[in-house]
Amino acid sequence: MKFATSSLAGIATAAVLAVAAHAATPVTMAEKTALQVTMQQHIDRALVDGRYRRLDLKTGAVQALHPVTAHPMILRMGDHFVLCADFRDGGGKAVNVDFYIARRGASFVVFQSVVDDRGALEKLMAAGKVARAE
Repeated sequence: MKFATSSLAGIATAAVLAVAAHAATPVTMAEKTALQVTMQQHIDRALVDGRYRRLDLKTGAVQALHPVTAHPMILRMGDHFVLCADFRDGGGKAVNVDFYIARRGASFVVFQSVVDDRGALEKLMAAGKVARAE
């Protein structure tokens, strides 16, 4: 099937505007609370002996992290969200964990966590793909 270039441009523009409009929709206080609860429940369910485990795929080492503080800031990535929390390793070094969250019906679910790699999130922010939720 062949589309006219102007038709494709119109469809692409409409899609971008729809995503932008959704991203501009403020996050309600109830949603903010649900997002924080989702992150906390994810952490709680993943704890083994009170520690969050991280596998270093390069070395094969398993690191045990102690949860410390959830950040209050909520970031938006289109229809998804990013929340962060501070952990500490066995030596007391601060380790940041970013949790990527999606809607699942009327609730939310963590679909990915990124441990100690703030650069990945910063690249998404610099590219305009992630911004502070209103």
